[in-house]
Amino acid sequence: MAVDAGAQFHVLAVDDSLMDRKLIERLLKTSSYQVTTVDSGSKALEFLGLREDHSPDHHEMEVNLVITDYCMPGMTGYDLLKKIKESSSLKDIPVVIMSSENVPSRINRCLEEGAEEFFLKPVQLSDVKRLRPHLLKGKSKDQQLQEEGKEVDSNTNAIISTSNNNNKSKKRKAMDEEIAPVRTRLRFSTGSLTIV
Repeated sequence: MAVDAGAQFHVLAVDDSLMDRKLIERLLKTSSYQVTTVDSGSKALEFLGLREDHSPDHHEMEVNLVITDYCMPGMTGYDLLKKIKESSSLKDIPVVIMSSENVPSRINRCLEEGAEEFFLKPVQLSDVKRLRPHLLKGKSKDQQLQEEGKEVDSNTNAIISTSNNNNKSKKRKAMDEEIAPVRTRLRFSTGSLTIV
C-alpha cells in the first residue's frame, strides 16, 4: 500500500473558533496531512498525553506538529506553547502560533519561547506549505532514533540516505527561494521578522 509522503505527518490543530478550526483542517488535509482538531489548550494537552498535573500519560498517536490560535479562553496558545516546551516528552514537537492580531510584542514573545512560526489569520495554503521544513526536522529525529535499533550496517546506510535526502531538500529549498515570486505578506519565524 503506497502512502503519500505528506500523509505520514500528523498535525494537532487547536482553535476555539469552529470556523477557523474547519479552515485550518481543510488546508492541512489539502496538503495531505493527517489532522486532529481540538477547541482548547487543555484538550490539546490531554490529547498529547500531558495532564493538568504535568504528569505524562502516553498517547498512542504521534503528533508531528501543533498549530494553535493565540487568543483562546482559559489556556492561551502562548500558555500551551510554554507547557509543551517545558515537558521533557513533548519539547521537540514543533509549535506554530496563529493570530488575527498583528502585535509585534506578542509575536516576539512566542518566537522567543520556542514557536517555529507565527502566522497571521486567515491562514492560507502558502502558510501551510511553510510547515513542511518543521515537520521534516521533527520527523528526521524520530527516524534516527528508530534506526538506532537496527543492525550496524543498515543503520549506517540509513543515516547516509537521510543525510543525502536532507542535503537535497536544503538545495531544493534554496532553489525555490531564489525563484519565488515577490510576496507582500509579513513572514514571522524563529530567526527574525522579514518582509517578503
